[in-house]
Amino acid sequence: MAALAAAGVAGAGEITVAVASNFRDTAQVLAAEFERRSGHRVRLAFGSTGRHYAQIVHGAPFAVFLAADDERPARLEREGRAVAGSRFTYALGRLVLWSPRPERVDGAGRVLEEGGFRRLALANPRLAPYGRAAREVLRRRGLWRRLRPRLVMGENVAQALQFVHSGNAELGFVALAQARDAGGSRWEVPAQEYTPIRQQAVLLEERPAARGFLEFLRSPAGRDIIRAHGYHLP
Repeated sequence: MAALAAAGVAGAGEITVAVASNFRDTAQVLAAEFERRSGHRVRLAFGSTGRHYAQIVHGAPFAVFLAADDERPARLEREGRAVAGSRFTYALGRLVLWSPRPERVDGAGRVLEEGGFRRLALANPRLAPYGRAAREVLRRRGLWRRLRPRLVMGENVAQALQFVHSGNAELGFVALAQARDAGGSRWEVPAQEYTPIRQQAVLLEERPAARGFLEFLRSPAGRDIIRAHGYHLP
């Protein structure tokens, strides 16, 4: 961190980071602390991992990509659109079923089978890893086809959360990091019910500020921030 600060004094830079929507609050804290320590500036662009991948392929000027899966960063690396060897897992995501109403969601997720709701929100499985994980859970429980007419899909998991907040859905599958301080009721889905959500970072431009930001994510201070926001660490 001392070297990071020295580099910032020598010449501050500004970077734009593409961030998976589930990681919004955590990324804001990380960016603010990194700016304080380094003197660099970080602009954050939030959205679904699938949408960000498409934007990067079409030339969007991102220096760093914080994805919600390991598939797209690996693909960018294979395609030569990312710096080779820069990819790593920065967080392990955790899926929850959440409702703002106390006692609406039981501790075993039986509310899904009982069906006492009109709408269930989730992120689009084609674009968002948390949506893909939610689909896995419903399929594993034999509920995907039965509940399909009740599903409300957001482009990303932040939009799925908003559907529940607004009352357009009574409950929804979201990231634990989004629901941990939201009150209401929730069921943390057992990890064995969906493919692990390995959220990976990758460097897209070899710039001091970008490299320094990724190093900060891997530092003890960065990892403490990520853990404090409800993520497991690799």
